[in-house]
Amino acid sequence: MHILLTNDDGIYADGIYALYLELKKIAKVTVVAPDTERSSVGHGITLAHPIWQKKVRRGNKFFGDGISGTPADCVKFAIGVILKGKPDMVVSGINHGPNDGCSVFYSGTVAGAREGALLGIPSIAISLDAFLNPDFSYAAKCGARLAKIIANEGLPNGTFLNVNVPNLKRSRIRGIKATHQGLVPLHGTFQKRTDPHWRNYYWMTGRMPLRGNKSKHVDSYALQQRFVTVTPIRSDLTDYGHVQQLDRTLPKTF
Repeated sequence: MHILLTNDDGIYADGIYALYLELKKIAKVTVVAPDTERSSVGHGITLAHPIWQKKVRRGNKFFGDGISGTPADCVKFAIGVILKGKPDMVVSGINHGPNDGCSVFYSGTVAGAREGALLGIPSIAISLDAFLNPDFSYAAKCGARLAKIIANEGLPNGTFLNVNVPNLKRSRIRGIKATHQGLVPLHGTFQKRTDPHWRNYYWMTGRMPLRGNKSKHVDSYALQQRFVTVTPIRSDLTDYGHVQQLDRTLPKTF
């Protein structure tokens, strides 16, 4: 099995290295990741600037290629330039921070897996529910175990897995749940500040509300309850149930 590994925290992040060490026990791993942090870039791609590539070493060995683009760029670049073909799987992570609920729409880590799914490749995004003092070891083992399962069982075309792991010792984690995506929106708060030249600028300090939907089937709540959450996400966002009604409602021409 050949796995393409990417992330949005950058090729020098601890999370991607921890995941690499576990994945290489079960597969050949090619690392292609952003050369700097690209958190919250969503599914953006680079069109107005050139993309640069550099070889990166970690632990005195070649580790992977750093790309001056987004996670989606990295997947495209890896397939088109480095591998010159599709890998067996795309794995994105481990993200430093959770990507549950509406974070799915903003996350570059999730976009890396979505890009793989769009290209017909079984894909997984993995995130750790921690901003301070992260321990990636258990999440990395979860990622490798899931990669083996998906290699054997497969995924529907266009579907990828979004995985969130509590930042807890394994003994405190209650289990693993198949969940669906929560939809509690991220509320943006903007702090106004002034630079030394008396110009105003703003920092967005939005927080995810306290995971309000308490259904055991929602990723955000299950994660809060100390479960590893595994959510199948479809790349096709079409609301098929509304297509026929919309067709009847729309005029034949404008």
